Amino acid sequence: MTMAQAGAVVAAATGVLVFFLYASIHRVEEGHLAVYYRGGALLTSPSGPGYHIMLPFITTFKSVQTTLQTDEVKNVPCGTSGGVMIYIDRIEVVNKLAPYAGIPSSVSTSSTVAAFTLRQLCLGLQHLPLSEVYIELFDQIDENLKLALQKDLNVMAPGLTIQAVRVTKPKIPEAIRRNFELMEAEKTKLLIAAQKQKVVEKEAETDRKKALIEAEKAAQVARIHYQQKVMEKETEKRISEIEDAAFLAREKAKADAEYYTAQKLADSNKLKLTPEYLELMKYQAIAANSKLYFGDSIPSVFLDSYAFQKSRRALQTATSKQREILADQDGTESIVAQQLPQL
Repeated sequence: MTMAQAGAVVAAATGVLVFFLYASIHRVEEGHLAVYYRGGALLTSPSGPGYHIMLPFITTFKSVQTTLQTDEVKNVPCGTSGGVMIYIDRIEVVNKLAPYAGIPSSVSTSSTVAAFTLRQLCLGLQHLPLSEVYIELFDQIDENLKLALQKDLNVMAPGLTIQAVRVTKPKIPEAIRRNFELMEAEKTKLLIAAQKQKVVEKEAETDRKKALIEAEKAAQVARIHYQQKVMEKETEKRISEIEDAAFLAREKAKADAEYYTAQKLADSNKLKLTPEYLELMKYQAIAANSKLYFGDSIPSVFLDSYAFQKSRRALQTATSKQREILADQDGTESIVAQQLPQL
């Protein structure tokens, strides 16, 4: 073999080696996971981000994303419980695969999510009438579909987590859509009427509470005035009682004073009733008379017969106490009474 032939063989071998080496080296991006197939069989050892070597032409790999990704399912036909066929334009499912969650979960990503999304959506809608799917329960479809998908994936593909689901508004036949729009318009009118009724009821309630507050205010003012009048009357009553007590005390003191004065005067008069005092009073009475009559046919002293007889009878029938009282009467009658024993 010549030198030229040997160089050609070495060059060919080097080229083949470089080619096989290039075919065996592969790169895995960050946020992805590489799973390997050999002869169509899934190998159990995945690789993370970076450069890796595999058997060229015999082993192949597939890069699986482990960060958040959005899978879409478009133009999904579904039937309702009433037999109406509806079409959902697009369903978006945001999911994430946990790193090294397991080989079955790694290979079951987009296709698995799409399959389970179709299955759960059709199962959920086929038991609902069109009105609930299109209007009443449409806001709950996203959350219910998310929960159903996660429940299935926990069994079939552990490590695959559903973050969010968004379902677009279903497409329904045009005639049914117009009926729904009319129904929504009537519901809107009903809601407006109900709100107006609530406003009227609220205004009436406000007026009633206002009237009740005014009535309570008037009642409280009247109660205060009544209590004020009662207190005034009670004060007047107490003042009257005090004045009556003071008047009674004054009258009692006055009566006691008069009684004491009369008693002392009676005691004084009793001390004065002596023969000498009576003799003095007789002569004073005789001296006080302006007319005296003398003669043979008349008594030595002439006085009015009526007063004389009255005083005589009174003195004859009076007790000692009454004589003391008679002594305080008119001056003329007392003098006559004192002179009777001498006449």
